[in-house]
Amino acid sequence: MEKLELLLKKIHHQLSDEERILVDKWIEKNDKNKLFFEMLKGLKGKGEDLKTLSEVDINKTWESVLNRHQEMTPPVIPFYKKPIFRYGIAASILILISLGYFLKPEKNTVSTPPEIVNHQISKGTNKATLTLENGTVVALEKGKLFTSDQAKSDGEKLIYQNKTSTITTAPVYNYLTIPRGGEFYLELEDQTKVWLNSASKLKYPVDFIPGQARKVELLYGEAYFEVSPSSAHEGAKFYVSSALQEIEVVGTAFNLKAYEDEDAIYTTLEEGVITLHIGDQNLTLSPMDQAILNKKSSTVEVKTVDAYDVSSWRNGVFSFKDMPLKNIMTVLSRWYDTDVIFENKSLEPLKFNGVLRKNQSIEEILSTINNLKTIAYEFDYKKVIIK
Repeated sequence: MEKLELLLKKIHHQLSDEERILVDKWIEKNDKNKLFFEMLKGLKGKGEDLKTLSEVDINKTWESVLNRHQEMTPPVIPFYKKPIFRYGIAASILILISLGYFLKPEKNTVSTPPEIVNHQISKGTNKATLTLENGTVVALEKGKLFTSDQAKSDGEKLIYQNKTSTITTAPVYNYLTIPRGGEFYLELEDQTKVWLNSASKLKYPVDFIPGQARKVELLYGEAYFEVSPSSAHEGAKFYVSSALQEIEVVGTAFNLKAYEDEDAIYTTLEEGVITLHIGDQNLTLSPMDQAILNKKSSTVEVKTVDAYDVSSWRNGVFSFKDMPLKNIMTVLSRWYDTDVIFENKSLEPLKFNGVLRKNQSIEEILSTINNLKTIAYEFDYKKVIIK
């Protein structure tokens, strides 16, 4: 079966367990593969018929994309509601990938240059703190290797050994803490994949007991899970708990955002089926469903969203859809490890649409926002002040 056909089956949630393993390995192999798959998902999110892509020569497309991408990587492009070309043509794929980063302008405005005072704000990197079962704390960051009997890390990811467990007693737990200005990839002993966003902390067992439920806990923050299916683990289900709720998983992909400083917990399903247990309430989600749990009232709202946009942070981009400036600045403050102060409160509800690369400097990000809608701001050491 052709790679493209398998990718389309993944987007439509039609892969077998064996096919999913193969496709996931191909996607994670390099950045080009990831970029191509993100493009395909983006087309689906726009409601286009992906069947017309089946005749595309994927190898030639990749060669063209690579050459084009090296020549042209603008931080910002105009926002288009509808692409100009039909998606069944390789040229249109090339253009969509090359022009993959945008913000939607409200109107033409005259920007005000920021005042920079002792600016010391850096973009985020791969870094985390691992707390072992004996209390030992290990700093994980690029350039530092870590190896133990259970796991190894190259400073950008942490992989636990996939082995036949013989434990029969209660499992022992490790903790992975991601600071502000960081993110990290984790692969659990059962081969479940977890991407952890800035300011997050996960509790998980070093080994899972064969045949028993696999349980982890997102203590706070945001994580994207690709769960190893129950069929590969003697039918053992997978559970992710967070404040006020528990997620029951069979084998699927979803995003969970449960920051302590936010009023709600957001559970967004991308593939498969999950069930939320909230007190006496059981709620089953389908792909593209997002459950919003109000922490104060314990009420739940379910709406349809673009799940790929919600989880785009793990693929190196910020995606904003009708997002208030206050919320955008909260996201940026975590990634750039900075404090944001709104002196002008009237700007907080101002909404933006767009996609920006996470490897940009905060100056580039704010300059883009400022060019679209005049917003005065300044840097002061580790602070951004919205005037």
